[in-house]
Amino acid sequence: MGSPRLKIRLLFAVMSYLLPLQAQDIHWSQFNDNPIFQNPALSGHFVGDYRFHGNYRDQWRSVTVPFSTFSLSSDSRIFQKPNLGYGLMLFHDVAGDGNLRTIEIQGNLSYLLKLTSDSSQVLRFGMNFGMNHRQVNWDNFYWDNQFNGIEYDPSLPSNETFQTDRRTNFSIGTGAMYEFRKDDRNKVTAGIGFFNLNHPDQGFYGTEIKRDVRFNFFARGMRKLDVDWDLIPSVQLNIQGVYRELLIGSQAKYTLVKSVNDYKAFYGGIFYRNRDAAFVSVGMDYNNWFAGLSYDINFSKLVPASRTRGGVEIAVRYILFHFKPSKSLHRVCPDYI
Repeated sequence: MGSPRLKIRLLFAVMSYLLPLQAQDIHWSQFNDNPIFQNPALSGHFVGDYRFHGNYRDQWRSVTVPFSTFSLSSDSRIFQKPNLGYGLMLFHDVAGDGNLRTIEIQGNLSYLLKLTSDSSQVLRFGMNFGMNHRQVNWDNFYWDNQFNGIEYDPSLPSNETFQTDRRTNFSIGTGAMYEFRKDDRNKVTAGIGFFNLNHPDQGFYGTEIKRDVRFNFFARGMRKLDVDWDLIPSVQLNIQGVYRELLIGSQAKYTLVKSVNDYKAFYGGIFYRNRDAAFVSVGMDYNNWFAGLSYDINFSKLVPASRTRGGVEIAVRYILFHFKPSKSLHRVCPDYI
């Protein structure tokens, strides 16, 4: 019999092999800190001119070859038409022993509809367009023909043949969100989204393997508790094929400094992912910058292998304010003495 670690690696090799069949989308623990991935209607929905996000997730490093995901995104508004927003995203994901590599480029468009003259209630609608490229290294897998009766022998041939090791497809999605804002510290935002509406084909094997439609619902609020403290509860539900992922929790925010040229705030929270993990998160606002860190504590059936160690995730955000000189409406003549 092989070693326990080899059995674990074989388990994850099989999981990596099946990922193209299951065609599950990327997911994040810090879902509130990757907004235009969460819903295309959130593109351009912020205070400022340009917003940039960077996100990184590293999972299962304590068990086997880690699953690593990295994303970059940017969004803004079309200034000539402030009701129109747009966003661009790039994802890079590597999963398991087979180095199942996913590169995805997405673009969003959004439209703002004011329900009240003071913008205390708004609706946003969004569209999402994406190109997805997947590639796998078959040589990194563990095959039954490579067992010599006692242990795994990588020098033995696998005797497996495949038509291709890469696949490119396109996807479309849509979303909508509603926000009620009493003021900057008392507000509620909720939205729904549908992704992969065209069921893109992701099969490596010569037969069609459709990517399931992913349904997303999210809601979050902010409630002022006193001069310095705010409560920020949030929930997200993802449904894709047989998968059901519910995340629910809350953060507390403490504002340390708030002035015209200086802003600092700290965040801390705890969240629950159904039947999988709990995770803690901390973060900090520093003027136009935000940095967040979360850690998953696994309690699924994988605990004997993971020893409750799940994944670490980092989120960074920067908002750029682009000041334009005001136009003079009349000509100013110089004074002469």
